[in-house]
Amino acid sequence: MGELEVPAHALWGAQTQRAVNNFPISGQPMPLAFVQSLGRVKLACARANQALSLMDATTADAIALAAEQLISGDVYEHFPIDVYQTGSGTSSNMNANEVIAHLAAKAGNDSVHPNDHVNMSQSSNDVIPTTIQVSACLVAHDELLPALEHLRTTIDTKAESLQQVVKTGRTHLMDAMPVTFGQELGAWSSQIQSCMQRIASTLERLKQLPQGGTAVGTGINAHPDFGQHVANELSQLTGFGFASADNKFEGIAAQDGAVELSGQLKTLATVLMKIANDLRWMNSGPLAGLGEIALEALQPGSSIMPGKVNPVIPEATCMVAARVIGNDSTITIGGQSGNFQLNVMLPVIASSLLESLTLLTNISRLLADKAIASFEVREDNIQQALDRNPILVTALNRVIGYEKGAATAKQAYKEGRPIIDVAMETTGMSREELVELLDPLKLAHGGITE
Repeated sequence: MGELEVPAHALWGAQTQRAVNNFPISGQPMPLAFVQSLGRVKLACARANQALSLMDATTADAIALAAEQLISGDVYEHFPIDVYQTGSGTSSNMNANEVIAHLAAKAGNDSVHPNDHVNMSQSSNDVIPTTIQVSACLVAHDELLPALEHLRTTIDTKAESLQQVVKTGRTHLMDAMPVTFGQELGAWSSQIQSCMQRIASTLERLKQLPQGGTAVGTGINAHPDFGQHVANELSQLTGFGFASADNKFEGIAAQDGAVELSGQLKTLATVLMKIANDLRWMNSGPLAGLGEIALEALQPGSSIMPGKVNPVIPEATCMVAARVIGNDSTITIGGQSGNFQLNVMLPVIASSLLESLTLLTNISRLLADKAIASFEVREDNIQQALDRNPILVTALNRVIGYEKGAATAKQAYKEGRPIIDVAMETTGMSREELVELLDPLKLAHGGITE
């Protein structure tokens, strides 16, 4: 295609430079985790070619040594191509091929060719889908799941410490029967645990790699055992159990695994937003809101109102959730763009999926450490609300009936009096009987004394 100027300092070559020139769109390069996994795939492919006697040890060693610099992130600045590029990610694949060949030449092996050697037995069409799956599996397994386990453990610890602290339950944002903080937080913990199980299940399918299918899934120019060798090499390299997909046409033509994982991340995002909004409501006030808890004061909340402190971590959590839900829409549309033998929205799927994984990892730890672990319960406010909660009369239904209970609740609410005082007048029951029947802690356990 003619001569092309490439910056003197660049490790890339002409194909990368053409992509840089062609796609000045967002200024957003492919994520570091993607580039690192692209390095892993290139290293594994070199070793697989060597094991199959397709490549000599000297060339394979040179490629592997150069690929390790991609894995370490040391040459990330030499991956400048925009996310919004050719839909197959060919530009990014060639970026890696050219950088690795240049690094090999700098190390003394100038015979390594970007296409003939670094890309041997490969096509962009199986390298990029494989890299998406490898990077997503590693970030999910090594970063997100441990962060979620930390969040779940933090919630459980807090719940255990508040197991006997009773508060007014709420349905429709209206007063309902009492629950303990332990029960309320226990629901959060269960939601997180379910999310972890869903994500782990999805990774079982995502670890099935299409490498070896080359251009369209037939495996043209690749040894029949190449895909299995690559999967074995990647497993040894990462400690994660990758496998060679039985049907490589599927992994090249579609991105169903990425769509599935994104759907699980969307579910997690909705869970985190629910938790964050519960915290915001409980923290609201401190005088004119619910005022059930006090979140840790992290920064001034207003440039004009002195002393104002806002629930910044829950707010950040909600924004992360919104972004992840938006990314899921992008990935869903991307997954629909598999025409015949190739999906052509691979780079934006990769970028969106890895962004969601990273955001959820970071916010889960912040939510655990700077909101849930450190909030304090305002027991005086909680007790006052409990004493005045007319819905406690529900516990008397089997004694006085629904109609008299409703009348008692309405009177207590209208007069702003404790439900037990009004119930003494409307039912003729003694205070001792009512104290026993309306004990909030007992009611939080279904009316059964533990």
